[in-house]
This record gives sequence, C-alpha cells and structure tokens, in this order.
Amino acid sequence: MSKLNVFALFHLNIAFSSIEEEQRPEVVARCYWPLLNLPDAINAPIAIEATGYTLESIAAIDPRWIGELRRLIGLGRIEFIGSGYAQLIGPLVPAQVNEANLAIGHTVYENLLGVRPTIALVNEQAYGAGLVPLYLAAGYRAILMDWDNVAAHHPDWDSETKFHPQHARGPDGSEIGLLWTHTMAFQKLQRLAHGDIEQREYLAFVEAQRGRDPRVLPLYSNDAEIFDFRPKRLHTEEAIQSGEWQSIAEAWSRLAHSARARFIKPSDALVLTDNAAANQLLDLQTAAYPVPVKKQKKYNITRWAVSGRDDLAVNASCHRILQGLNERNVQDPNAWRELCYLWSSDFRTHITQTRWLRYRERLSAAEDVFAVPPQPLPKPMGAPAGRTEHKWLEIETPSLSAVLNRRRGLAIHEIRARDDSRPPMLGSLLHGYYEDIDLQFDWYSGNCTFEAPGVPKTTDLDWAAPNVYGDEQTGDAIVEAEIATPLGPIFKRLRFSAHTPRVEFELAFAWNDWGRGSLRLGNFLLNPAAFDHDRLSFATHNGGRRAETFALNETVDHGRPISFLVSASTGVGMTEGWIEIGDDNRAVRVDVDRTTAQLVGMVQHQRTREGFFCRLALSALELDETRKPDPVTGPRCFRYGLALR
Repeated sequence: MSKLNVFALFHLNIAFSSIEEEQRPEVVARCYWPLLNLPDAINAPIAIEATGYTLESIAAIDPRWIGELRRLIGLGRIEFIGSGYAQLIGPLVPAQVNEANLAIGHTVYENLLGVRPTIALVNEQAYGAGLVPLYLAAGYRAILMDWDNVAAHHPDWDSETKFHPQHARGPDGSEIGLLWTHTMAFQKLQRLAHGDIEQREYLAFVEAQRGRDPRVLPLYSNDAEIFDFRPKRLHTEEAIQSGEWQSIAEAWSRLAHSARARFIKPSDALVLTDNAAANQLLDLQTAAYPVPVKKQKKYNITRWAVSGRDDLAVNASCHRILQGLNERNVQDPNAWRELCYLWSSDFRTHITQTRWLRYRERLSAAEDVFAVPPQPLPKPMGAPAGRTEHKWLEIETPSLSAVLNRRRGLAIHEIRARDDSRPPMLGSLLHGYYEDIDLQFDWYSGNCTFEAPGVPKTTDLDWAAPNVYGDEQTGDAIVEAEIATPLGPIFKRLRFSAHTPRVEFELAFAWNDWGRGSLRLGNFLLNPAAFDHDRLSFATHNGGRRAETFALNETVDHGRPISFLVSASTGVGMTEGWIEIGDDNRAVRVDVDRTTAQLVGMVQHQRTREGFFCRLALSALELDETRKPDPVTGPRCFRYGLALR
C-alpha cells in the first residue's frame, strides 16, 4: 500500500451566525490561537481559509494573531486559502457582486497577510459552474469543493476520482483546478475531538483510505470554531471535551510520524496527477442537482434564499442597493464592500436575535444611502366585476391570445403568440391527460400554492370575479382580481402585452401570518405536444456571467421535500433574473423582479407515456431548521413575467 497524502484545511468565520459579537475575543483565544500552534504540534503544514471580513475583525481584536499568521505563512508552515471578502453564497448572488467580493478579498489579504492566494474554498461549498470564469479572472488557479454530494449525482464516476486532483468546467468551456473536500473525513475528525470515537478508530478510518497508488485525502475542511468552543447553533451540540485541540494534535502527530501518511499543502496536492483517475475535466452540476452544496441533503440553497428569519426581504433589499449603486455609477470600494458584507450567508440562517436587529439597522442605513426605493404594493385600478358562471375568460392583444380559468383563480388554460398556429407551449392539463396514477390530477399554470406540515394546502384556485380593461397608452390588456384564501386575500394583476408575447404578473398577498411552510408561485406547466422532448433543456445563471444549460434527460424534482422539516431539495439562483426552458425551436422564459423578491427557480420533470411532465415553479418561501420563531408577517408582493420565445 502506498503512503497516503493528506492535507488539513480550517475554515475561519468570525461572523458565524450563532456567535454573538461579544464572544469573538473568546473565539480568537480558544479556537484561532490553538490553530496557529498546530503546525508545530504535529510538525507538519496546515491550511487556513478566512474571508477578508474575518481577518479584519481578528485584526481589530488581536493584531498579534494576524502577525503570527503572516509569519507562519512566510515560513511555509501555513498555506493561506482565499474565498473573498464576505462569505456570500455565489450561486445566489449576481456575477457583478461575486466579482467585487473576490477582488475586495484580495485587497484585504494583501494588506494584512502580504499574500494573494491562488486556491479558493467555495463559500459554504455552494457551487455553480458559472463561478469558474470568475475565480479564474480573479487569479485563482484551483478551487476546493465537496466530493460527497457531487458524487452522489454522478454514479458513473469511478470511486478513485475522489482521491485525486481534477478540473471543473465552466459554461464557457473554461476549466479550473479542483481539489476535493470530504464530508465524511471532516466529520470523523469532529467526532474524534468531541469524544464520540477513540483515536484508534479515527486512525483506522484514515488507514482505510490508503490505496495501491498514492492518493490524496483532505483530513479536515470545515469550521475551526467548533473545537474547545461551541457556537450553540443547535440544541444537539456535544458538551466541550477537555483538550479538543490537543486530541487533534495527538492523532495527527501519530499520523505524521507514521509510515502511513504524509502531510502536504493543498497546493502540493494539485501536482499529484500521476494517476489515470486524475486530471479529469468534470461537470459537477446536473439538471437534478444544479447547485451542489456541502454536507447532508438538508443543506441546499433555499436555506439562504427563502428561509431564515426573512431571507426574502433582505435579499430584495440587497438587490435594491445593487441597483442604486449601478444607477449612480458608484465606484467607491467601501460601498461595494458594505454590499458584500450585507449579502453574507450568516445573516440568513441561525443568526441570533441581537445580531439580527443590528444587521437590519445596518441594512436599512445602506438602503437609505444607496438603494432605489421599493415599489408600492399594487392596488386595484378598477371596480371588481360581478360574478359570472362563465368559466373561461378570453384575452386577446395584437401579440397574444390567452384563455384564463375563472373557476381556478385566473389560471392560464392556454396562451400563445397570435401569429403562432402551433400547439400552445404552456397552459393547463386537466384530469385524465396523464395515465400515470401519480399525475392523475388537474395541473394548472399561473397559480400559487402554500403547503405547511399538518394543515390543508392553501391555493388561489378559487372563483375569481375579474376586472378586465385596456391600457390606453400601451394597448396592453389587464386582468385583475382579488381571491379569498383561508390565510387572507391574494390580489392578482396580469398584464398581457400588446407588442410582444409576454404577460406580467403582479401579486400581493395580504397575509398576516405566513405560517411555516412552502410558497410556490407560477407553477408554469409545459405542453408535451409543443416540444421535442429529446432536446428539452433549461438555462439560467447561478452566480456567473455566462448562463448554464441543463439537458432534461433525467428525472428532476427540485422542490421535492427532504423530510418533514426541509421542504425542498434544491433550486436555481436565477442570479441574472431569468430562467428559460424549452427545446431548440421554442422556449418559455420567466423573469423575476429581484428588487421586489428574489425568487428561486424549481424545475420538475419526468418522462411519461404522453411524452413528459415538466413545470417550473418560483419559490418564495421554504421550510427548514433555519426558520426562526418570528416568521414573515404582513403583506408581501411578487412580480415576475412570462415570455414566449
């Protein structure tokens, strides 16, 4: 058996969501100083990653620590890994902000540490292929990304792939070096330090990773703040064991002095390519799993987008600030630094009440200076019509022909461009269309659904008494109605364009209590008769400037619940504001007003005897363990558009 090449990477995040600001000096003393002592304790190098914000905060608390880190980097005892100024979720943030975050991070790294790292840890291991060109442009030659979740969606990969450096491919064909992090490996070390397993068991696990040819194993690639300290994020956290850093040092010292393993730096691992399984060019994402994220399935991008205390509102605020910076052509790096900080992931998960209130004050202050004002809630423009028993409402403009279902809350029965005689691309498929027992329902387009554990589903699929009128200036046709639901009324306004095959949706939910559940909007259903299923795909942006395209040649269900606690599996960020789905000849494009609400796209697709079942939903709210006791309250508005292409 060959000697195993191992490296250790510690992620530092002083802004850890559940750590109060007053506790930060304790974190530096109990976690960060012992970490700097680790290379001498094991007589081997380690790697440290931190955001620029974390380094600035440590420098304000204890500048000696920064000086010592800089010294150890100079001696080659520590390799510094970058990530950006703030720990923001790349696949949920526009490319322009991701670029600023990487650039400002380099500025801080150079100022405080005198280095410009060339390897980056993907923030929260939330990956989008569009990020690859951005990392390359920022000067990074490699990234670190989770193996376990990515590999689960690539069963065709050889298992030896996880032990060797690879390359990740961007949507433009670019490629970047790739080192794997291993969820199981870092959790084994945590179990050792926390007293769940003994040193003998831990070393046996490491021994089992050896092979006939040299391999690379990341011994650790996670938080430093969980050893000899507890962030108190979860009620299930173990009590602090005596000398947790010492337990790590003892185990790794035995490993370093054995014939079984050799400690190296991540940069050393990049050149270990003398294996047939190394240097493959890989697409990490799939249509079913477009945004890989670390650890268990409960971790997915919805936790930073449409959950937390009020992710939906704070993300919209950040978008309004971004729009204001662009409209005023603000070049001040401090303004962009503040925006990156405000987009940090930690404000969107287990943030404490005290820090949440401080964050909202800081966010509000930035909005006052930079943001465009939010649009007001829509109000009816005309008197509601009387109820009629006629089910269908036909709408025509010079560019569009549509049929709406009055009995089902103005759901779109069918819609097409006026000059297009082919089958409509989108609409409703009613009971009996699908033979599959799991699909034998009425399926509508343009409706809303709210689902919460243990209570009946709330929808807008009820009688609507619409007011229909024309816009004299534009020639558009406008339909509006208020629909009663058990949680409160929903006001809907649909604007059918006179000049292009497009309809705009404006919805206001006058709900005082949103409960704890999942709210999906749009639910746009494709017509199997309108598309070539073999060429069906969807395209959108997940943090990059170049759109990513996903072939729909597999079963996809982004909105599938993980458990009673986690209501969705994954989604797409739509970070440039749109998603398009169709084949080589026809497509439906949905765009979102992100300054009102940054919605997450969710695709559902499967083959059927009738061709396929495929629909696109926009998620406004999801349930997971980050939802706090003070859920969203009061009215909310959503604006999005549907275009036929």
